[in-house]
Amino acid sequence: MDKFIITGGKPLTGSLKVEGSKNAALPIIFATLLIKKGVTTIKNVPPLRDIFTAIKVLEFLGAKVEYDKTKQIIKIDASFIHQNTAPYELMRQMRASFLVLGPILVRMGEAQVSLPGGCVLGSRPVDYIIEGFKSLGAEVEETKGYVIAKAKKLAGGTIYFDRPSHTGTENILYAAVLAKGKTEIFNAACDPEVVDVANFLNKTGAKIKGAGTPHIIVEPVKELKAVDYSVCGDRLVAGTFMMGAAITGGKVTLTGFEPSDLSMVNHKLTDMGCKITIAKRKLTLEAPKKLNPVNITTFPYPGFPTDLQACLMAVCTLATGTSRIRETVFNDRFSHTMEMRRLGADIIISSDEATINGVKKLEGTSVMASDIRAGAGIILTCLAAKGNQK
Repeated sequence: MDKFIITGGKPLTGSLKVEGSKNAALPIIFATLLIKKGVTTIKNVPPLRDIFTAIKVLEFLGAKVEYDKTKQIIKIDASFIHQNTAPYELMRQMRASFLVLGPILVRMGEAQVSLPGGCVLGSRPVDYIIEGFKSLGAEVEETKGYVIAKAKKLAGGTIYFDRPSHTGTENILYAAVLAKGKTEIFNAACDPEVVDVANFLNKTGAKIKGAGTPHIIVEPVKELKAVDYSVCGDRLVAGTFMMGAAITGGKVTLTGFEPSDLSMVNHKLTDMGCKITIAKRKLTLEAPKKLNPVNITTFPYPGFPTDLQACLMAVCTLATGTSRIRETVFNDRFSHTMEMRRLGADIIISSDEATINGVKKLEGTSVMASDIRAGAGIILTCLAAKGNQK
């Protein structure tokens, strides 16, 4: 079992260039499956496990992939895709692997994709994605854990999402850029990572307008061309380091990302007493001597990101007062609270709301993480705790 041994109680200080966004890199990697000729070069791709899993998926489908993890550059030639099935053994390793459904369907006319795996965060249905493909003329059925989609040629259409979904929005973009007729997506996800995917597709020759707003319009094109592209910086990593400085009384300077993508996070940390200075693609956060309590509600972008909820909860554990966090995106994303309690935090959970009463100090002990974002929040709590923890 992997583990970290952390000696807490020291301020987090220094400067850091944030790596590329995993949540943008993965859908861009899968989008290259739509390009029938040439080699696409993608830069600023972080060397993470999900990236290596995505590479395995592409290679299984028939793509040629070269990845220099030191330079963080990946080259993909999807000219010879010959498989239309994404197997469970690969799909179970990450949620984002379901993004292959659209590209395989477009390229092969039929896609058989195992239902995705990844972190356990409660119900994350793919029904809205399936209904979206049906609206574009695909025949879709689910059998024995696989989604099977068929369509000789997808048609443009109108897609309505009950709730913004970045995975759903990206999958429909894949299907729409080469469909027959215009497609409109209503209540589309507005996340910066979705905008990055749309920017990539537009550079390859697609015609997408409205990315970053709830209403996206896609005018189809006949083909996409191979390009060079650089992935946007990871705002979630930046936010994690900001909160690490906040909880430990430190000061960090971060570059390599767009600070405005964290507007809500910046606002809440400022409310807690942090001093934030922004200059173009550079952000500096300096923690106060005492943290103020704060109330937040997680919500799809531009709301407070659910992926930073655990990190902000960690900061709230040492605030001078009572904070409240309401989780509206996932129905089972408070698993980290029990581990934070083991470190001395005072947290009460009632339905979808957490009440955090700030304590004077945290104490080191052994803890565990249920998923990557929960793990980040627990690590931040450990950084502020006295003594060793693992």
